[in-house]
Amino acid sequence: MAASPGRTRGNAGFLEGSVESQVIRLSATMIMGFIAMTTGNLIEAIYLGQVGEAELAAIAFCFPVTMGMSGITRGIGVGAASLLAQVFGAGDRAAAARITSHCFMMVLIASAASGLLLYVSGRAIFELLGATGAVLDLAVTYFEIWLLALPTFFIALVSLGIIRALGNVTYPGIIMSTGPVVQVIIGPALIFGQLGFPELGIRGAAWAYVIGTLCQLAIVFYWFVIRERLISPDLTNFLRSCRDILQVGIPAVATNLIQPLSGAAITWMLAAHGVLVVAGFGVASRVESMLAMVVIGIGTSIVPMVGQNWGAGKFDRVHRALQFCYQLAAAWGLIAAVSLALGGEFLIGLINDDPSLVTAAMMYLLIHPISIAFMGWQQIANHGFNALRLPMPALVLSLGRLIVTVLVAWIAGQFYGFVGIFAATAAGNLIFGLVSWRWHEQVLAREQAAREAAGRQRNEDRQSQDPAQH
Repeated sequence: MAASPGRTRGNAGFLEGSVESQVIRLSATMIMGFIAMTTGNLIEAIYLGQVGEAELAAIAFCFPVTMGMSGITRGIGVGAASLLAQVFGAGDRAAAARITSHCFMMVLIASAASGLLLYVSGRAIFELLGATGAVLDLAVTYFEIWLLALPTFFIALVSLGIIRALGNVTYPGIIMSTGPVVQVIIGPALIFGQLGFPELGIRGAAWAYVIGTLCQLAIVFYWFVIRERLISPDLTNFLRSCRDILQVGIPAVATNLIQPLSGAAITWMLAAHGVLVVAGFGVASRVESMLAMVVIGIGTSIVPMVGQNWGAGKFDRVHRALQFCYQLAAAWGLIAAVSLALGGEFLIGLINDDPSLVTAAMMYLLIHPISIAFMGWQQIANHGFNALRLPMPALVLSLGRLIVTVLVAWIAGQFYGFVGIFAATAAGNLIFGLVSWRWHEQVLAREQAAREAAGRQRNEDRQSQDPAQH
């Protein structure tokens, strides 16, 4: 039996009850999923660290490109989620099923086109980033297998935002966790040649990822097709659905691509300092991401909380949710920075103990995590803009951060080497985190005043048309 209109199973809505507990509930599931993903990446690095430094450098060169694909997918998901929350909230389940189906069709088309383009241009991209020799060959080998998972990766990632927008806060975490768990379990067998499998090295790591995404796809299929019956063969207004999704999705995609572009530029700069510095950066950024994903998870809770309460005119709940998220991000950022400064060397040593690699990785972990809280503030503000269906400020902020950070990092790198590059990226997070917070507060106040004025005007118009109400 299908779920009732306007509500999926497990959705209690976010218009009533404790704002703080709802933010924590929304954040916790996504944090669990994000940590599972980053832990999977970290354990993959631990496995490959036992194979060699060249393999670690190879996946470091792949990371900006794979993150770019993630950014495209999450952007489309944001556009679909913001549209579906309104449609499903109005009780139009048939329209929700149609738009969901159209979104998945669009995602399949986008993944096929992207996969073909990246397969043809992959080697040139890694050469542009500074990969050479054996590291270049290893990066291409890993990436070409990774591309096989692109359609399943796109569908799984887009489904996360859609399911959360429809009110289910638990299932996305299950989807996100399944792939990394499978990847970690079967990785050693494929990488090192255990349980009768051939020793595949970095190719085994890529195949483990592909198999993990197939398991995620099976769970997505169950939720949409069997449990909620939100897949429809109706192609009516397909182009209109694409247009409505991309109205917010395109700016969100552009915003999400800023971080991978920045990462690619940083990787290119670090390549001039040697393979071990690139490998150290790759390892350290994976270690950091385990804790940084907490503030990203906090940011994602803003979309359903702000979206639903803003639509209902409950502005006090919107402000309380935002302020609580900023406070959580600040507190966790401090915890993360201290934890990585104290325990980072132990974690790096689990992956690889080359002195030059450890030195580069530890310099990153002593400098960059200081800015995790402010990175979280920009994430919260960006998601807040998207929840209001105002994606352009988030795009402007992210683009400004890219330009300023890359420029300052290049200058700092000329004088202070890779340490200067790390410091510049941290400073970019700090500055644009503060700017994002302030800008979002101003836009929120302006939009609230406009909505309240429009409401008063409507009331006055109704009263003037019906004098009997006086």
